[in-house]
Amino acid sequence: MVSDTVGDFIIQLKNAGMVGKENVSLPYSKLKHSIATKLAEKGYIASAGMQGKAVTKTLEVALKYDASGNHQIRGVKRVSKPGRRLYAKATEIYPVKFGKGNMFISTPAGILTDDEARKQNVGGEQLFMIW
Repeated sequence: MVSDTVGDFIIQLKNAGMVGKENVSLPYSKLKHSIATKLAEKGYIASAGMQGKAVTKTLEVALKYDASGNHQIRGVKRVSKPGRRLYAKATEIYPVKFGKGNMFISTPAGILTDDEARKQNVGGEQLFMIW
């Protein structure tokens, strides 16, 4: 049983990219779908979509590679964990890897990256950092 679905999701994407898979099929949830949509928007994955109905829904993620065959996700770090939730105000959100990465934050406005959260002046739970 997995108690940290977000952590499991991002690690599965990273590991699938490290072995060169093109697609990943994962159990569906609205949270994972919104994170995957934002990852596709930021260029870390090619696309994300839902397949199936009711209980058999899956999230199909197409991974993205650069011209030399390297996976776009080079590293991830889970910030807020089930045993320790970390929240940040809009003024406490900082750039990741000197602007080369992104922090994903769960806010009242939905899942946002660190840049979007600073622009909209909203804070929330710091989910993970990706670069």
